[in-house]
Amino acid sequence: MLSAPSNREVARLSLHDNALHESALHDNERVTTYRAVQLKGKGGLDQLQEVELPLQPPQAGEIRIRVRASGVGSTDLTKRTGRYMFAPPFPFVEGYEVVGDVDALGPGVEGFVLGQRVCALTVYGAWAEYFTRDASHFVPVPPGLDDAEVLALILNYVTAYQMIHRSAKMRPGQIALVTGANGGVGSALLELLRAHGVRALGLASKKHFDLVRSLGGEPLESRTKPVDSAVHDVLPDGADVTFDGLGGAGTRECIRATRKGGLVVGYGFMTARGITGMLRGFAAIFLGARLAGRKGAFYGITALYRKDKRPFKEDLVKLFDLLAARKIQPKIAVRLPLLAGREAERLLEAGGIAGKIVLLAEVSS
Repeated sequence: MLSAPSNREVARLSLHDNALHESALHDNERVTTYRAVQLKGKGGLDQLQEVELPLQPPQAGEIRIRVRASGVGSTDLTKRTGRYMFAPPFPFVEGYEVVGDVDALGPGVEGFVLGQRVCALTVYGAWAEYFTRDASHFVPVPPGLDDAEVLALILNYVTAYQMIHRSAKMRPGQIALVTGANGGVGSALLELLRAHGVRALGLASKKHFDLVRSLGGEPLESRTKPVDSAVHDVLPDGADVTFDGLGGAGTRECIRATRKGGLVVGYGFMTARGITGMLRGFAAIFLGARLAGRKGAFYGITALYRKDKRPFKEDLVKLFDLLAARKIQPKIAVRLPLLAGREAERLLEAGGIAGKIVLLAEVSS
């Protein structure tokens, strides 16, 4: 099982990296600014602007990394509408997750070495050449794993893993329904459900049916009929658990597509319109499901992470193991340059993206 490096390994890495990074550190002493993509305020894509910011040394207990990869997802669109509760005040640098190399250590930081590859759930701040935060947020990345695939694990796969194992507590042999099955979290759910021995039905447009099948799911097309009708054609009693990332009016259909006594797990609610739409979604999940004889729950990775980082770190290490064994292979939809956040959001808004959009410091042609 993959794990954080031992004290002996850290010492060996330190000796090796001192020579390797000596010239880079001298270069960093001359670097006074770095580039980032900042969200100036609510509105369109024009609110995403490349800026130059002062490069500050890390404070006590902090780590500064040179960013290798960051991610783009539906939550970034929500932040641009001003509806994301965990976003800082405008303006702020975007980016929900990050992979990078330790560039500088603040006083008192132990267990990390210069040049070590690490990752973190950031919520904001990762669309940048450098990123600094308290050391408690960083997780060592095992060698031999692809930056983009590691990046996909941090938000999408941990979200999916925790919904399956911590929220729904699914058992092998059960049946799940996944909405938005071609998206970042949806595709992660399909892969992880297959790995756990759960039969999965994936709702997607017909052009994504092959993707759903490749991830172990059984594709269903719901645009021509209600979700519950499409599911009941295959499962007369409905699914044991439904994972609804879309919200909106479809939540009621998801409830009806779930068997009596089953569970509907809401997350994201990307089709919900404004605060009213979100409130209707919560009402459907917590009240409507109960009235219909089902159970309802809502999952949010950031709220759980703020309460306790340990489950996130435990589950991420398990996902590293699955990735190293190639039991999961995250679908990377697009690889773009590190500061191409505006283009990434444009692609995401246009729809039809299958998998994760990743921004990389070095993009292979």
